[in-house]
Amino acid sequence: MPIDFQPLHTFIVETLLNQPGLALSPDTRLITSGLVDSFHRVDLALFVEDHYAVRIDDTELNGDTFDTLEQLESLIRQRAS
Repeated sequence: MPIDFQPLHTFIVETLLNQPGLALSPDTRLITSGLVDSFHRVDLALFVEDHYAVRIDDTELNGDTFDTLEQLESLIRQRAS
């Protein structure tokens, strides 16, 4: 069964960025571009854990692992299976 990532996109643009009309591409840099700051990283990780029932380690909340939607979706897919 495919994973619905629309709630993730909606959470990022509406809740974290407070820009409901913003279109994010799969390779939009969230952390290294400064769109998502250190406080919002925790909120994003908690959302992913709660909504997708996957564990995100604190050490993964960085630009190397968690920077783009593509990386986030890949991480969720790996942990969900």
